[in-house]
Amino acid sequence: MENKEIFKGKIFTLEQIDVTIHNKEYRRDIIRHPGGVGVLLIVDDKVLLVKQMRHAIDQETLEIPAGKLEYGEDPMTAGLRELNEEAGYECKRLKPIIHFVSTPGFCDEVIWLYEAIEPYVTKHKLAMDEDEEITKVWIDLKEIQQMLQNNQIIDGKTIIALQYALLERRDVK
Repeated sequence: MENKEIFKGKIFTLEQIDVTIHNKEYRRDIIRHPGGVGVLLIVDDKVLLVKQMRHAIDQETLEIPAGKLEYGEDPMTAGLRELNEEAGYECKRLKPIIHFVSTPGFCDEVIWLYEAIEPYVTKHKLAMDEDEEITKVWIDLKEIQQMLQNNQIIDGKTIIALQYALLERRDVK
């Protein structure tokens, strides 16, 4: 058995690799992905989320501004780009929140999360990707906990970012 590329698409590559477990060889399907980035944007105790259709789950989602990295791209650079493209904002700096693997059983994607520090409306908005259709939604931090409890927000990276926001701002009730 040998490792081989099964499919190479715009967003990911599918490989079959061989692994040895207890001295026995097994075949695994692995998705190779360049990674992703998301940015938590809070202005006046309101969080910016973007609403968009996610065809893989046939459902609209609420998510923090986010996007795919290009192979070899610096996550912070990508975060600044996505903040501009999807939110129309820039910031003094991005504060790292966390990075994590999304589904390590079959995918090598790493997602980097940042918080926009001292955000401001951009003077030079970048164009969104041609195949993106999003609606910006500002939600008061006071409403976020209830939305999470009611499963109104189901995107993993967004849940992590919002839980971080709520922990950092425990005085918001």
